[in-house]
Amino acid sequence: MRDYFLRRLLLIPPTLLGVTIIVFAITRLVPGGPLERAIMETQQMSQTGGGQVAGQGMAISDEQLEALKEYYGFDKPILQSYAEWLGKVVTGDLGSSYRYNEPVWDVIKDRFPVSLYYGVVTLILTYAVCIPLGILKAIRHRTFVDNISSVLIFVGYAIPGYALGSLLILFFAVRLEWFPMGGFVSFNFDDLSATEKTLDLINHSLLPLICYLVGSFALVTLLLKNHLMDNLAADYIRTAIAKGVSFRKSVTGHAMRNSLIPIATTFGQNITLLVGGSFLIETIFDIDGFGLLGLSAILDRDYPVVMGVVLLASLLLLIGNIISDILVAMVDPRIRFS
Repeated sequence: MRDYFLRRLLLIPPTLLGVTIIVFAITRLVPGGPLERAIMETQQMSQTGGGQVAGQGMAISDEQLEALKEYYGFDKPILQSYAEWLGKVVTGDLGSSYRYNEPVWDVIKDRFPVSLYYGVVTLILTYAVCIPLGILKAIRHRTFVDNISSVLIFVGYAIPGYALGSLLILFFAVRLEWFPMGGFVSFNFDDLSATEKTLDLINHSLLPLICYLVGSFALVTLLLKNHLMDNLAADYIRTAIAKGVSFRKSVTGHAMRNSLIPIATTFGQNITLLVGGSFLIETIFDIDGFGLLGLSAILDRDYPVVMGVVLLASLLLLIGNIISDILVAMVDPRIRFS
């Protein structure tokens, strides 16, 4: 098993290499990049200079064009530019943002704690609530509790998080004024006491967390319920009960462990949610997080930030897959990786 995980770790660099090559090539080939936008802005500035005849000042000189290509790194072939970018990444330099004129890592680092907070809280609440609820629904199948919870779960799953966010803002923030309309914290957050900071953070987090949770509740709850019901109907559970093992111990000691295998399989994939979040939810609630940063970078053609976001998200996904394998091996002793 140790050799298997070592091989998986060794596969991370070539996988990241392939992903970044593809994305880097796309950023160089798609139209409307930063170079085209800079040329357009230069032409617009020339046209608004005043006192010019139509047609004059609408083109930039060859020297200006070469300077722009050199600034944005378009003066070299794609492979050479990628090799230079990769060499900087190895040393910890992700380049500089075109939009913010700051190092990419500083831009990402400023938004990382926001998405990390929402991702960790969402992950904890999801499994803390869905696992007990899935067990309850499996044991009380087709009862009033199971039917009512299923209705609520499917209604929540059917409503997109960003649509629910708009409704929550209109009702609880605009009409009732119970919660703020958006933002991660208040403007005077630094001037508040420790208790007031905690309450302010909770007040701003409650509505976005509801939107983050509604989508994952149905998947985790029903996945656990269905597998637990299959295991409770298996022969080894009936045999254990026939030998005098209590039903509660049969559920917690035998059926539950086997039912956690699919949960453990998908757990590592949720690691990307720790920083990825949902750019739509972050847009609705005006949360300046990692997801919104990635979307803004794509729309603004801020390719160094795009490459940094892709690199970090891909790395987390690969690490998450390895964590899933480790959890599956811990839950199911029959698993043997070779």
